Amino acid sequence: MEESSPRMTGAPELPVNISPAVAAHAEGEEIEVLESTEVLPEEAQWKLLFEKMSNKRSNSFRRAILQGSRQLKGCSLRDEVGLGLSQRLVRHVAYETLPREVDRKWYFDSYTYCPPPWFILAITIAEVAVFMFYGIQLDRLVLQVSSPAFLKSPLPYHPQLRAQAWRFLSYVFMHTGIEHLSLNMAMQLLVGVPLEMVHGAQRIGLIYVCGVLAGSLAVSVADMTAPVVGSSGGVYALVSAHLANVVMNWSGMKCQFKLFRMAMALVCMSVEFGRAVWLRFYPPALPSCPNPSFVAHLGGVLVGLTLGVVVLQNYEQRLQEQSLFWIFFCVYTLFVLCAVFWNVFAYSLLDVRIPPAP
Repeated sequence: MEESSPRMTGAPELPVNISPAVAAHAEGEEIEVLESTEVLPEEAQWKLLFEKMSNKRSNSFRRAILQGSRQLKGCSLRDEVGLGLSQRLVRHVAYETLPREVDRKWYFDSYTYCPPPWFILAITIAEVAVFMFYGIQLDRLVLQVSSPAFLKSPLPYHPQLRAQAWRFLSYVFMHTGIEHLSLNMAMQLLVGVPLEMVHGAQRIGLIYVCGVLAGSLAVSVADMTAPVVGSSGGVYALVSAHLANVVMNWSGMKCQFKLFRMAMALVCMSVEFGRAVWLRFYPPALPSCPNPSFVAHLGGVLVGLTLGVVVLQNYEQRLQEQSLFWIFFCVYTLFVLCAVFWNVFAYSLLDVRIPPAP
């Protein structure tokens, strides 16, 4: 006689003739019940949990479940006592970024600070260093964009120099002034570092770089005569993805003062965006060239609300197995290709009057 597979007490038996959608929904509910169990699951429950999670997690997660190295206790992670400063920081980051207790416990047990969140820290240091360098060179630390030599750097994107392809990314290291740099760095560090601690440099770097590239390409399509500077495209991609993830998982997010923190993030984004819009239409310091565009902010937001949300929602799951990720990635790739063709042909076909090169 065949042995029946162990099932959790109270789990409903599904009929034989059942649609795949209903079966998938039932399996998802069963996983949630197993994850929220108040006591340590028995051997049969561990086996069932492992079987259910096998197609949803990475190999390291499967091995940890199978070996029982991760103990799901009745108390929540917030109730843990006797933690050191670094452990409290990891717990705080887990509650700031992850909506499910099972993921927070797994992250808390497995995070080792190795590697550290190097991507956000490295790019922040580089942006500050470049700003200080040009501040000394241009003799302007408050509003560098007012210098006649500001756009002569090889870093900013300029429509006349769009054939120099590196400018579509390198503009991220230039900022119009100290207030522009300060707001971007504050949002970049406060949001980017915790996200990188949880999701890793590859995923956060993907969102950031895609936001930066989408920002400059959006300017080249929608604001064809304007230059671009600043890291707002990448920063807005990270912040908008994080805020959207919080809203979509509102009941599961247990971070303190989440409504206040969201309001402060939106205020900072609005202030920085308003400053960019005002500067764009303010009389330019160089009459022959308009001030930097604000459209890069919008490109970053669109990346964050699409590709970024998918990346942040799939903690410890392979992105290659997520169909929604490939849909948004293909849409993003199509946008990049269309923008490249636009830059090659549209300027001459539309007879756009591009300002002279600085």
